[in-house]
Amino acid sequence: METALDSSMILDVVTNDRKHADASEGAIRKAAAAGALVICECVLAEIRPAFTSDALGEFLVDWNIRFRPSTQESSLLAGEMFSAYLRRRGGRGRVVADFLIGAHASLIADRLLTRDRGFYRDYFAKLDLFEP
Repeated sequence: METALDSSMILDVVTNDRKHADASEGAIRKAAAAGALVICECVLAEIRPAFTSDALGEFLVDWNIRFRPSTQESSLLAGEMFSAYLRRRGGRGRVVADFLIGAHASLIADRLLTRDRGFYRDYFAKLDLFEP
């Protein structure tokens, strides 16, 4: 079982978020016990500001989180879903990164660990979501 991680899950742990840190850490550990943990370039970019460059590498190694880049297919799927979002919403509120993360998880991993399940269910209905 390969679990893609949403940025918020990692940031909850790293920033010791008062509301979500414990649940997010527990969920990441549970996902790790079931198989590999992966992130895409969007997640890597979004979590980068929370670390010094050395600390980020150490964190990824310590938590056994692997970087798995997106593919052309996942990027195109993200674009399709972003287009659908723009048509439905009539404007921006979400950023493309959210769609790239969902498409990456849909095509590269077996599931996505996220707290933002409503959004991902709306646009990636076949994506298996793992919630804290």
